[in-house]
Amino acid sequence: MRIVISEFISLDGVVQAPGGPDEDRDGGFEHGGWTHPFFDPEVVGGAFAEAITTADALLFGRRTWQTMAGAWPERAGDPFADTMNAIKKYVVSDTLTDADAEGAWNNTTRLDGAKAVDRLRELRDLPAADGAAGDLLVMGSPTLARTLIEEDLADELRLIVMPVLLGGGKSIFPTDGAKRTWELVSTVTAPTGATVCRYRRASS
Repeated sequence: MRIVISEFISLDGVVQAPGGPDEDRDGGFEHGGWTHPFFDPEVVGGAFAEAITTADALLFGRRTWQTMAGAWPERAGDPFADTMNAIKKYVVSDTLTDADAEGAWNNTTRLDGAKAVDRLRELRDLPAADGAAGDLLVMGSPTLARTLIEEDLADELRLIVMPVLLGGGKSIFPTDGAKRTWELVSTVTAPTGATVCRYRRASS
């Protein structure tokens, strides 16, 4: 299983609170919902649909998972929502219990935060459910995404770059001084100016 990280991201590298004004105000962030003017159903929406199609499971940090678990079960009946609700999900958390995870959103398994990196290395070595090379897809979850990149566990970045500067906020990029090289696989630009860029880790 490849680990694929999918993020809405601003030109200055911010991924915080793309969905709504009160999603995440940590650090005094005041731009929640900043992606909305640039969302395009065909290009941006299509990127998410494609990512889900090639995923065997979803992987979240606790905060993003709680936001998703509070929204998607209510949307049952929509094909994309039904896929989100049915697919296998993992949440990394030291504070949730197994019962919290299993009860709040169908088909969720909690990964203990202290053991998560080792467990994710194991999951990465699992074959896909259908025998093909399925993905373990990360949505949002900036702290988790940054850890995965730091630990060289991320195989692909799918960055939906919005043409806006936010002046600061949460990032997925490590600040450890290490050099990591990625190669651009594809890029598609929406009429709104949003650009979907896929990067894979360079072989050398």
